[in-house]
Amino acid sequence: MNYNGEPGSAFPKTISYSRVVELSQAIRPTIPRWPSHPRVVFDTVAQISDENYRLRRISLGEHSGTHINAPSSFHDYGMSIEGFIARSLIAPAIVMDVVERSARNADYLVTLEDIQVWEQQFGSVTEGSIVLLYSGRQEKWDTAHAFLNLDSNGAGHFPGFGVEAVRFLISERRVGGIGIDTHGVDGRQDQKFAVTRLILEKPRIVLENLTNLDQLPPTGTTLAIGILRLTGGTGSPASVLALVL
Repeated sequence: MNYNGEPGSAFPKTISYSRVVELSQAIRPTIPRWPSHPRVVFDTVAQISDENYRLRRISLGEHSGTHINAPSSFHDYGMSIEGFIARSLIAPAIVMDVVERSARNADYLVTLEDIQVWEQQFGSVTEGSIVLLYSGRQEKWDTAHAFLNLDSNGAGHFPGFGVEAVRFLISERRVGGIGIDTHGVDGRQDQKFAVTRLILEKPRIVLENLTNLDQLPPTGTTLAIGILRLTGGTGSPASVLALVL
């Protein structure tokens, strides 16, 4: 199948799977968030005792919980979230496990060598695939300070993708995007967000705050990404399902 550089243009026409894995964190008021991001608020609007039905109003940031970034979040003339075409949200995925390296170094960034070692074991990263990084940080989700790992200056310490590795994935493997179980693909709380900017410039998919990546094999997974088509949105909370062979 040909891949023209557009996310989803290499998506499988027939999907076979034996199980489905939920990759999205549940949203609640106490989820980890950057101090500058809005709080998650649930307000009761209608109750069964009064209106005979129940309804809540929700308030949260576009980059809250498990979410997808839109190019407009980092590029002035980038596409907004409603611009993602449907087929771009179905894509094959591969998983890289860096749990041990991340345990030794909270600021670990995936290198080009890491990708080469992975390919020696599992074959070349397929065109159009979304590269998911399992760092083990998902296990800390229920404790916000441990998940974000902020220092006294407010900088987060968590694993991510190195710029050189991402340049290789884009230019040489022509991937459809990247995803991670931390609050950012850049890691080390890079204030310039070099990796995110690089991926979204194309544009490609960026998924953050994923979970259950430990339940996925290195290859053989297809992602189905559900978004809210927010007009002018810089991103959206996402419902991400993994269909596993």
